[in-house]
Amino acid sequence: MDDLGATLDSVGPRLRALRRQRQTTLADLSTETGISVSTLSRLESGDRKPTLELLLPLAKAHGVTLDELVDAPPTGDPRIHLRPITRNGLTMLPLTKRAGGIQAFKMVIAPGARNHPDPQVHEGYEWLYVLNGRLRLILGDNDVILTPGEAAEFDTHVPHWFGAADEQSVEFLSLFGKQGERAHLRARPKASR
Repeated sequence: MDDLGATLDSVGPRLRALRRQRQTTLADLSTETGISVSTLSRLESGDRKPTLELLLPLAKAHGVTLDELVDAPPTGDPRIHLRPITRNGLTMLPLTKRAGGIQAFKMVIAPGARNHPDPQVHEGYEWLYVLNGRLRLILGDNDVILTPGEAAEFDTHVPHWFGAADEQSVEFLSLFGKQGERAHLRARPKASR
């Protein structure tokens, strides 16, 4: 029971840290979740114990899972500890945790994984940058190999698939915007001599 109490006690400071990280007010969070400002304030201060009915909309608003919301270290450490997600030989490490906007991931594809192309389409816009290895990208009718230092960007309404180009692992960064935001790079022209 002591562990449960410590876990519940750590939720308030974590909620406050997440809200401040998003630079939102209690009033804005209240509008977003339907939870009163008073209840939100009491949750953050520890004067009210969190319940599942309160934590679910808060986790959604902050863009974290319920586990991430209640799994804070008992020291009250407000930092978010991002955890990798592994599925079918693809490991994704979220580098951002914001609701909406562009999301960043470091992705690693294990050797031999994802070697059967299955192009998909969905809402959004994606930008890839290869760190190590060789990334095979199928985009519509194009089949290209990206090597370290190369990047690609595309509308995810176009059928696409990516995987390791050979039997070596590949590491890359992915920026993804669900609403179709594009990553804009600005480069300065070379200075004339």
